[in-house]
Amino acid sequence: MNSRREFLGSIGVPAFAAAAGIPLFPPRPNASARLQDVLDTRHENLVAAASDEEFWGEIARSFTVDRSLVNLNNGGVSPSPAFVQDAMKRHLDYSNEAPVYTMWRILEPQREAVRKRLAREWSVDAEEIALTRNASEGLQICQLGFDLERGDEVLTTNQDYPRMLTTFRQRERREGIVLKEISIPVPAEDPEEIVHRFEAAITPRTKLILVCHVINLTGQILPVRDVVELGRRNGIPVIVDGAHALAHFDFTLAELECDYYAVSLHKWLCAPHGTGLLYVRRERIEDLWPMQAAEERLDADIRKFEEIGTHPAANYLAIAEALTFHQAIGAARKEARLRYLRDSWARPLLDLPGVTLHTSLDPRYSCGFATVEIEGIEPAELTSWLWREHRIITTPIVHPEFRGIRVSSSVYTTPEEIGRFVDAMTRAARRGIEA
Repeated sequence: MNSRREFLGSIGVPAFAAAAGIPLFPPRPNASARLQDVLDTRHENLVAAASDEEFWGEIARSFTVDRSLVNLNNGGVSPSPAFVQDAMKRHLDYSNEAPVYTMWRILEPQREAVRKRLAREWSVDAEEIALTRNASEGLQICQLGFDLERGDEVLTTNQDYPRMLTTFRQRERREGIVLKEISIPVPAEDPEEIVHRFEAAITPRTKLILVCHVINLTGQILPVRDVVELGRRNGIPVIVDGAHALAHFDFTLAELECDYYAVSLHKWLCAPHGTGLLYVRRERIEDLWPMQAAEERLDADIRKFEEIGTHPAANYLAIAEALTFHQAIGAARKEARLRYLRDSWARPLLDLPGVTLHTSLDPRYSCGFATVEIEGIEPAELTSWLWREHRIITTPIVHPEFRGIRVSSSVYTTPEEIGRFVDAMTRAARRGIEA
């Protein structure tokens, strides 16, 4: 990109706005020009890129977040950059001019371009991408879309997302299937051990496997491709829960060679809240039932999974701006920054007495978030204290096999905010939270 106008055009700002000097990230008139200058400086060294505070300061200023607090629960749901919010509002305003025309006939067809861009970014066919409301919806389409008989077994870990475990438990109560949950190490740094535990739990009645790409409790990255291959060798479909992976670190869906993958786009892509993606390999679409009924003519069409009745167009179209923002940063540079921020708090805390990290810092097994425990302090109490005394948001994690608080920063998180968190946790570890 050689000019500010070209940059603005690349992220969806009309040419007339660029020509008129309309700011990309209001109310900061100079932000877009400064961001353009920084983007023109390409880093070959990702370590240097991760700590380039001039660059990341411009990224941070494109968000409208409340800087009186420190939000370290971006893994739950992320804020969107200002121009993503603006796009959604623009589409919503237009929808309300005459919804049966403006929303259904003008805006709705535009989601096909969003579908194509998402597919291109993650190296799959556009006819394999369904736009959903979140990872839970995409996963439940898969979990409920297979015909299972009484006594059939489904296999997952005891660290999977609670809603997904609840989905299979409802099938247990209603249909008599059997849910089997395996335990895995915390942290896990031996991919072969993970695959072995899945393999050891397979029986002749195993009909379905669910595996997380990234475990929401700890940030643990699992060997998805190997588990998919295990399932394929045994004739068992494998559903991949990618809620915390896509747009978090640099990979493509094609690399995983999976058949079913669901993700929330309002997490690491920073897309509008209530947007998600479901990938189903083309030859698998026809055999998977949609969660809501679709006409027979759609049996082999990925759009059958989008049959949910009336829904807003604005949310889905503004995914395009979120994707452009992600592309402007660069997936590899974003991954490096998220890991850099994580290490900026995790490594200092490991030197404190009574502190345990339940997440590997090896870049092969984790990325931008982790779970930390201070011995003798209940996670819920620590979370409440951090908020009450320091205005820091974290997430309590309580599992039968481990506990702690989950800490997930984002591209807008500043080193000063990380420092505030480290200072607060240092005080808690040394002096407790009662005084």
